[in-house]
Amino acid sequence: MSKALPMLTGYRVLDITQFVAGPTCCRILGEMGAEVVKLEMAPFGDRTRAGGFKPMDPKYQRTSQSTQYFQHNHCKSSIAMDLKNPRALELVKRMLPKFDVVVENFAPGVIKRLGLGYDVIKQINPKIIMCSISVCGQTGPLSDKPGYDYIGQAYAGITDQIGEPDRAPSQLTMAAGDISTGVAAAMGVGFALLHRERTGEGQYLDASITDTYFHWHHEYLPKVSLRGPAAVPKRNGSQHPGGGPAGIFRYRDEEYIYVTVLPHQWPQFVKAIGMPELATDPRFKNAHVRRDNNDVLKQILEDWLSKFPTRAAALAALEKERVPCAPILTLYESANHPHMRERKTVRKVKDRLIGEFDIPGMPVKFSAWPDRTDVTADLLGEHNETVLREYLGLSDAEIAQLYADKVLVHDRMLEGETGGQN
Repeated sequence: MSKALPMLTGYRVLDITQFVAGPTCCRILGEMGAEVVKLEMAPFGDRTRAGGFKPMDPKYQRTSQSTQYFQHNHCKSSIAMDLKNPRALELVKRMLPKFDVVVENFAPGVIKRLGLGYDVIKQINPKIIMCSISVCGQTGPLSDKPGYDYIGQAYAGITDQIGEPDRAPSQLTMAAGDISTGVAAAMGVGFALLHRERTGEGQYLDASITDTYFHWHHEYLPKVSLRGPAAVPKRNGSQHPGGGPAGIFRYRDEEYIYVTVLPHQWPQFVKAIGMPELATDPRFKNAHVRRDNNDVLKQILEDWLSKFPTRAAALAALEKERVPCAPILTLYESANHPHMRERKTVRKVKDRLIGEFDIPGMPVKFSAWPDRTDVTADLLGEHNETVLREYLGLSDAEIAQLYADKVLVHDRMLEGETGGQN
């Protein structure tokens, strides 16, 4: 492994985002070496500072730090301003020539009303790359719609496919669309930076949660476009609508496994469960009729599973014939699986107020850049002074006046360090 600097070293990113999608984008850029300045809105900063767990020590309970904020905003320097104050807007505009990238995730139109729309920013810095992240995008009939992850999930035709066939749709309960959109936006920024290296041109990127969710459709969209509503996939609960068997199967009690058998793997499956006669059973002669007999297959497999002394033994019997399968793990079980720990898919970090806890690792491993566990997250406004000195050359007296005029705010834990008030 080389000792090269992180891949985005030398690039500067202004992060004007909150919640999950935008912060995920900027967190990835920061972890890859970019210098990320997170501009937080006075008085409370990013809304995730109120989420997750706070420090256990009662004397820190009112701090701005939280586990949720840390997870999505490590590798950034926090500067906290009242952007409704003209002086704050002036300071941001003066800093823009020093940045390569600006990322924002307000509802469409808000950043422009704040005076930081792309039309303004590109006049100040023509080479800058600006990425806006929203629910439905900056253009189109839904562009002015406010909302969050689940709104995009619903519009993209995802929610309708989740749940039991005889019940209302369910939903993915984690911020899958937010995280995926943040990853997609980081990818887009990386491509735009490469384009700028080749051409010298900056550009504007429009990322949306709805677009990202719609990109999830891996098979059925061409069918629906050719056959219309009749081809829309139906909710099929724990079973994959394509059959297989493919889906979730009960071992016993609250223990489940996932099995996915593609058509070419059917001979392996019948061998694994010791039922070679199924290979010539007319109910299962091909993938189409196996799909029509999903319920029968489910019962056969669950009866077979129930005969094993442990779930692990049943999985071993399937794996012996290379049948794709896995235990359905809880988050606790997954986070403590040796595989996840060895690959740093789960990594332990340490915050000076909260202590040690786990956060996800990077989803891609780089041979030239090691996984990091030394990441930290700022308190609200922790780097106000550093950023303003480095980017604008402000004096201590000028910074003190900004605190006095309430242009700058910060976590009360920092009050003894700067004399500022929050």
